[in-house]
Amino acid sequence: MGAMTKSTTATSVEEYLQAVASQEMREALKKLRAIILEELPQAKEVIAYGIPCYKQNGYVAGYAAFKNHCSFFPGHTVADFAEALQGFKVSKGTVQFKPSQPIPDDLVRAMLRHRADENSS
Repeated sequence: MGAMTKSTTATSVEEYLQAVASQEMREALKKLRAIILEELPQAKEVIAYGIPCYKQNGYVAGYAAFKNHCSFFPGHTVADFAEALQGFKVSKGTVQFKPSQPIPDDLVRAMLRHRADENSS
């Protein structure tokens, strides 16, 4: 993934975050992590696909740093929040953001709750 070299794969979230070269991106991802852990205290924090991911009755979300942006991966929930995500570059399961223009905390929380609720059904 973007923050890690191809020959290095983090074995923990702390290791992943320490390897993020940009202080600004690292802080943005730490804030996202704090929101996830606060919103989903029962979620299991794992490294999957080389990035931090959170599982609670299945996959909920993940995040990563890349050369020019950060990404939040809430899966198909992106489509359910398309209107609220206007102004962000989105794809099927990804929201790209710049640390200087983060996804609003309340929107991240709403997407996390939505995913967790779906997984509980």
